[in-house]
Amino acid sequence: MSKRGSGILLHITSLPAPYGIGDLGPEAYRFADTLAATKQHFWQILPLHPTDLVYGNSPYHSVSAFANNLLLISPELMVQDGLLSKKELEAASDVPKDHVDYPRVTLHKKKLIRAAYENAKKKKDETYEKISVEHAHWLDDFSLFMALKDHFQGKVWSAWPREVRDRHPETLQALRKQLNEKVEMEKFFQYIFLKQWFALKDYCDERNIHIFGDMPIYVEYNSADLWVHPEMFKLDGEKTPSYVAGVPPDYFSETGQLWGNPIYRWDVLKEQKYHWWIQRIKHNLKLFDIVRIDHFRGLVAYWEIPAGEKNAIKGTWVKAPAEDFFSVLLDQCPDASIIAEDLGIITPDVNELMDRCSLPGMKILLFAFNDDPATNPYVPHNHVENCVLYTGTHDNNTARGWFENEATPDVKKKLNQYLGREVSPENIHGELIRLAMMSVARMAIIPMQDILGLGAKARMNQPSTIEGNWKWRLLPDQFTQQLQDTVRDMTEMYGRANDVT
Repeated sequence: MSKRGSGILLHITSLPAPYGIGDLGPEAYRFADTLAATKQHFWQILPLHPTDLVYGNSPYHSVSAFANNLLLISPELMVQDGLLSKKELEAASDVPKDHVDYPRVTLHKKKLIRAAYENAKKKKDETYEKISVEHAHWLDDFSLFMALKDHFQGKVWSAWPREVRDRHPETLQALRKQLNEKVEMEKFFQYIFLKQWFALKDYCDERNIHIFGDMPIYVEYNSADLWVHPEMFKLDGEKTPSYVAGVPPDYFSETGQLWGNPIYRWDVLKEQKYHWWIQRIKHNLKLFDIVRIDHFRGLVAYWEIPAGEKNAIKGTWVKAPAEDFFSVLLDQCPDASIIAEDLGIITPDVNELMDRCSLPGMKILLFAFNDDPATNPYVPHNHVENCVLYTGTHDNNTARGWFENEATPDVKKKLNQYLGREVSPENIHGELIRLAMMSVARMAIIPMQDILGLGAKARMNQPSTIEGNWKWRLLPDQFTQQLQDTVRDMTEMYGRANDVT
């Protein structure tokens, strides 16, 4: 993007839809209208991948790097398409409005989409074949993987019978035939999601609202990607991880973060001309207008931890062929809009690659008042134009929660001195939003929780924890007209307005 703009970070799950979780239905379109009315250019969301109760419902831990979250399918749109009756929707049980009750929502949504599949057998949709062919490079294997996962009662793929684990063609052909009904059902579920998603994206495009999506750098071990492409990962003879991913000890954690994802074999990826990675990024660029690569530094050098370690201390840095990879990527995707998540330990080689490829990085205002203001890159007078500026992200506390629970007296003193006035818990969010809007940064993104001035209970995620994350939801009409007017006025004042409404 060449001109100034701003947007709101609000994941689809956080929308105030009536079935226990935000979805791609009427409330998503209403929010797009609200973005247009407040003259925003961007709607940032988190990954759309399937979530699992086992991984705490994190969109960053998924069974697929390509598939989509069926919980986001709108029942109301399925009624409009004739796939469900209104009577079938009446079976919805009471669910909380202010947070997602994932176990209850999962049971109910799965029941609804299965009913839609049964009804769809009697009704052909002309776009089904088109979407199936366009996405066949991942959809066929993913659908079979999910059918096999069910067939083998949830066992991890490496514990399946050897001929299935190792993908013997004759065995897979026989199983595909045996499990055809389940395979077709999984394909149908993904088709419904994609149909609803691209309709919403078209609606946003018409209003000049760019959807800003997120792509995790790593994939989960128990995923279709590992089963289909084990040669791309550092696995042992039994196809279990030899090394896993994480980050080293830093000021956030004395033992680092042990993520546990399998590590890529970049030598193999390079021999394959990075085919899987290129497909993955192209896929995300179809879903989104802008793609943020999470833990970008891992594409330059990654922290490799021997499997079996209890924490991330005994890891080592290993270089990846970053220059070659980005040369191939930008040759095939010359107009790709990619944002680098460059938070954490960033070395000069990461900055050099970003500069060479003109990739914007990220600045976080919650980090702006910790260190020497002459050198701290997050303090506003040190911002650069080619960056995305946030008050905080989904991994941070809310602005108010940070001020009340995390900011030290020294940090508060520096903040007050910088602003020339005293800040309180009641106005900290407004002060940081104004700093973000007036910054030279070309793009400013504000989490919805900060626009609302909410405290720590509205935090979306606490890194390195499993319980209690990804649940926060926006209440109906919580984003009041008065707040919308304030956002619009500030957006216009600081030259970030989207004038297409």
